Amino acid sequence: MSKIKPSKGAPYARILGVGGYRPTRVVPNEVILETIDSSDEWIRSRSGITTRHWANDEETVAAMSLEASGKAIADAGITPQQIGAVVVSTVSHFKQTPAVATEIADKLGTDRAAAFDISAGCAGFGYALTLAKGMVVEGSAEYVLVIGVERLSDLTDLQDRKTAFLFGDGAGAAVVGPSKEPAIGPTVWGSEGDKSETIKQTVPWTDYREGAAHRPEKFPAITQEGQAVFRWAVFEMAKVAQQALDAAGITAAELDVFIPHQANMRIIDSMVKTLKLPESVTVARDVETTGNTSAASIPLAMERLLATGEAKSGDTALVIGFGAGLAYAATVVTLP
Repeated sequence: MSKIKPSKGAPYARILGVGGYRPTRVVPNEVILETIDSSDEWIRSRSGITTRHWANDEETVAAMSLEASGKAIADAGITPQQIGAVVVSTVSHFKQTPAVATEIADKLGTDRAAAFDISAGCAGFGYALTLAKGMVVEGSAEYVLVIGVERLSDLTDLQDRKTAFLFGDGAGAAVVGPSKEPAIGPTVWGSEGDKSETIKQTVPWTDYREGAAHRPEKFPAITQEGQAVFRWAVFEMAKVAQQALDAAGITAAELDVFIPHQANMRIIDSMVKTLKLPESVTVARDVETTGNTSAASIPLAMERLLATGEAKSGDTALVIGFGAGLAYAATVVTLP
């Protein structure tokens, strides 16, 4: 018989508060057209994007995260000292170590909270949310701060006609804590590594070492095969979204809100059609003015829906993230 005592966590977990930060600089399509041969009409029809936010030198990954986290903590009605763990999902923090989460935990004023980064691309918020739920239920932390943050403008090739218009910067945060009833459903997640070449960093960091034989002229950027990603997202991710609904015991007709990763308006609209969501379901389309912010896109879209009143506290929402890896994660949540 095991001598280990059982964990004493909460029976369930829920999202208690959300916060977001968008950089002050708004970049319209006209700026993108200065470096690629295209048109505003083509960009809009291709992606639905009209503007995106790009960070300045002061709006670092840590700085944006702190802004979003402060709002989320206030929205949850707790203090930073109550945060037991900080989980940051990002692919654009360029220091391999230490994790930016440790800096954030310290500057927020937590009481030496556990802190670590994860790299799961556009699925990162769903991955981090799942980890946070496990910590709260297991008892290793009463409250967990989940952050999705990106400075993708640093990883954008402005001469790449396929991707130059897609990416934006920003941070979204959520506080996950105890609940007396189920409020974060089972996560349907996974990866398809055989398709990893469809979204990737152009060259590895090691190519930039001093004395490297073939040192690239350009800084690394994110590149993707648009049509392959589109087909995968629309057909395969719609199946995953349906699996998440089934796992939560929810039908499309019972859903209030749909918050997919804000990759592309055409993908979002196609998923809505494939899932046969009724018109009563509010659909997040934050990509139009924020662009694709990878791990930050779902919490940013969630915060905007709540702030504008398009969604309300207690609504049942399906969230799904998908992207590089190719990794994905979907779950049903009750909105804070």
